[in-house]
Amino acid sequence: MAVSKVTVVISQGQGRNPVRRQLEEDIATILLTEPGVDVSLVPHLYDMSQEHTGMLFLRSVPGNLVVLSWLYDRAARWTLDRSGVRGHEGLSLLKSADDDAEEEEDEDSDEMASKDGNGIGSVNIPNRRVYAIDLRCSQNADDFIREVRRIASENTVQTVELMSWIGGSPKAEQLERYLQPERMLEARRAFDSGNATLEDKALLPEDTGRRWYPVIDYSRCTNCMECIDFCLFGVYGVDALDRILVEQQDSCKKGCPACSRVCPENAIIFPQHKMPAIAGAQGEVGGLKIDLSKLFGGDSGESAIDMAVKERDRELILDGRHAVGMSVGVKQKVRDEIDQLIADLDALEF
Repeated sequence: MAVSKVTVVISQGQGRNPVRRQLEEDIATILLTEPGVDVSLVPHLYDMSQEHTGMLFLRSVPGNLVVLSWLYDRAARWTLDRSGVRGHEGLSLLKSADDDAEEEEDEDSDEMASKDGNGIGSVNIPNRRVYAIDLRCSQNADDFIREVRRIASENTVQTVELMSWIGGSPKAEQLERYLQPERMLEARRAFDSGNATLEDKALLPEDTGRRWYPVIDYSRCTNCMECIDFCLFGVYGVDALDRILVEQQDSCKKGCPACSRVCPENAIIFPQHKMPAIAGAQGEVGGLKIDLSKLFGGDSGESAIDMAVKERDRELILDGRHAVGMSVGVKQKVRDEIDQLIADLDALEF
């Protein structure tokens, strides 16, 4: 048995929203003096490439890991997983107001929530926990500090096994900036105020552009391959084990979530989508806790397949190609099942 610190990583919000910046800094400043906790900051999880030094740092963390980000916890967990930052799911007691409201309603969501864990699962999971916490859960830094303390108290003594990281070991100079969180905060403040020196800029992580690509939740994915059949832009591929994966993420068309609408297990997440169901909100994806008319289709009553086909055709035309409608990648069985589901829901009395 070995005494181990918990590493807390704060993934910064996109842009320079002063409210979000202040919350990040308040949390980091308090945690800097917290015993049993190491803290660092990285850019937005979804925007970092797998080769970004921030992601290399995340892959270098050997023990239990707490990641605070501006994403639903499910979206953050599987965004980390796709970059090789893996571990057994750590459960947080800190939840958003939306999650709390759903739990106060009836138990109709239990059936949908039970989908988690029925998929093909992740691979190469090391013997540690990864906690993903949505920074939108609270505007009060103290709430996050209390949760980090609770997690740290549960994990202060553990056996940490040596892990083999998919991305290899980053060089010391690549990690240096992330091991100086206090100095990094100072550099970020100087940069935001326009007073950054060359030394300050050297401590800041390299820039990341805003990205758009699907993230696969393997706890739900059954490897049915319907997404690879439906997407005509080369986004999906398969690995050496014939498991579906997002192979060419930058080939995805910005703003298009069509493949998430045709996935029969609701396993495809677009973390930046405006609809919580598609963005990775827990438990309710495709379930009764989210407005199904908006998830599956539109206000006009379109089914998910109809809307997905229109979204795909629009992107094909913008790409200089021909629309294909229902002729490619749409399984009639899936269409019939969704149409029947919509009909059944219309018949229910809420």
